[in-house]
Amino acid sequence: MQLEALKIFCDVIRWASFSRGAAENGISQSSASQAVHQLELRLGVKLIDRSKRPLVPTVHGRVYYEGCKDLVGRYFEVENRVKALENDKNVVGTVGVASIYSVGLHHMSRYVGRFQALYPSADVRLEYLHPTRVVESVTAGAAELGLISFPKKWPDLTVIPWRDEEMIVAVHPSHHFARLGTVEIGQLDGERFVNFDQDLSIRRAIDKFLRKHGVQVETALEFDNIENIKRAVEIPAGVAILPEPTVAREVENGSLVAVRFRDHRLVRPLAILHRSGGGLGLTASRFLELLTAPEAAAAREAVVLGKSC
Repeated sequence: MQLEALKIFCDVIRWASFSRGAAENGISQSSASQAVHQLELRLGVKLIDRSKRPLVPTVHGRVYYEGCKDLVGRYFEVENRVKALENDKNVVGTVGVASIYSVGLHHMSRYVGRFQALYPSADVRLEYLHPTRVVESVTAGAAELGLISFPKKWPDLTVIPWRDEEMIVAVHPSHHFARLGTVEIGQLDGERFVNFDQDLSIRRAIDKFLRKHGVQVETALEFDNIENIKRAVEIPAGVAILPEPTVAREVENGSLVAVRFRDHRLVRPLAILHRSGGGLGLTASRFLELLTAPEAAAAREAVVLGKSC
């Protein structure tokens, strides 16, 4: 039995796409389709319904996938660890990381670059998802690691605290707060706000923070991601409370001003998720080590303090 063909099949099912499954294995789409077709001939059944988009497995295909995915994963993991015994840098394979948008866009590129410099044969596959889908992706095994804010406890997931990001008031340069540098929480009373959607944890944390200090604001707009909120503040449609590192680019180019709280502190906690039990694969373990290494923590602190890009 060709394990490479089984891996191709599993990747096609996981991504519901021949093209993405092919890309995972560095082959053409037609080669991926042919590999799956050969498995179908061997078994005498159809494994994938090619008439639907996105692709869906047949009943036989679902049973075959559930039986093969762990088998394939275990084999390539053993192969990976044997190769690494000869050379500690000889780590191969891909680690899947699901991240909320702001963490992925503002922090991950430098970690990915450093990881690939340390392990040239390894790769990081990043997906930027809504927070709920990050949890779902890690729970289902589609991603080995997840990056999320305001973590909770999940029965099947291990939660590793990663960093706390200072929250600031992001304002347009013409706003009167921009000249102050710092504000007291009470000064936000009555301000027009560009806010997060109400179903997000960060919105609930901000609302609780304002309510605790007796502050009422007027919500002008709501969005489910930081990028849209920043664009709205630049119009300007109002002010927003955002994690400071996420506005670094806009502060540098002058389109936004970050105003700190003078009397109280609000932070956004970030955490790394992975499935409990069974252990991480070697590639995922090495990437997790990089994220949580003391030098990585120092680099993250430097970003918050504005000491590095």
